[in-house]
This record gives sequence, structure tokens and C-alpha cells, in this order.
Amino acid sequence: MKKILIFACLFGLFLAPTAISAQTKLKLGYIDSNELLLAMPGRDSAKTILEKYAKELETQIRSMSAELEQKYQDYMNNQANYTDLIKKTKEKELQDLQTRVQDFQTSAQEDLQKKEQDLLAPIIDKAKKAIDDVAKENGYTYIFDAGAGFLLFYEGGENIMPLVKKKLGL
Repeated sequence: MKKILIFACLFGLFLAPTAISAQTKLKLGYIDSNELLLAMPGRDSAKTILEKYAKELETQIRSMSAELEQKYQDYMNNQANYTDLIKKTKEKELQDLQTRVQDFQTSAQEDLQKKEQDLLAPIIDKAKKAIDDVAKENGYTYIFDAGAGFLLFYEGGENIMPLVKKKLGL
């Protein structure tokens, strides 16, 4: 008797989610976020600003590298004439300059990534808000991002790109 009661309870637990999900109508949608971000206003100007900033950093790195190369060539050409003390001083100077160049490259890369994030964050936030608004206004239960690879199968779902573009005035 106890086994029958346990079996009945377990059977009921397995059927409960099926009954609940049968009552809940799921509405699925998808969007390609990459395509949307390419169409967003302000993206081109952000890209231009970022490219200009990257060129400025690259120019500085080239200048520092040229200085290092020049000092290295000078050292190589004159090392036979240097005393031990001058050699050690020049080698230390070269090592310090190389470290500064490497540190600047690392800092420049981090700074460029931060600038990109700062420039794109408002654009991404605006797109996300539009997606959220469209989903709520049209009764979607789930929206999948086909552009980020989070969508493996979407037969029966609706592409909400036209609705989001309309919401954004694109």
C-alpha cells in the first residue's frame, strides 16, 4: 500500500509540470543582435572615435619603439668603445625603455577596450531596452539571440527584428 502511494505521488509530480505548461502559452522570438547593433544610430560615430583613438595610441607606440631601436643600434655600434660602467648603464637604460614600451602597450590595449566599452554601452543599452519593450508589448515569453549563437533551433519562433527597428525608428 505504501509503495502504491509513493508511486502515485511521483506520478503526480511528473504530470504536474506537463499540465502547467499546457496551460501556459509560450511565445518565442529571436533577433540577431549583431545585425541590430550594425543598424543602430551612433555606432558609426563611436567606431570613428575609437579608430582615431587607436591610431593615436599606435603612433605613440611606434615612436617609443623607434626610440628603443635607435638607442639599441647606438649601443651595438659603440659598445666596443664603452667602459664596463657605461655598458651597464646603457644596458639598464635599454631594459628600462623596453619595459616602458611593453607597459605602455599593455595599458594602451586596456584603455582602448575600456573606451570601446564606454562608447558602445549606451548603444547596447538602447537596443536592449527596445528588445525588452517589444517583448513585453507583444507578449513574448522568450527572446533568443541568434547573433550570439544562443539559438540552436528556431522553427516556429518569430523574428522580432522588424518590430525592434520600428521601435527604434530605424
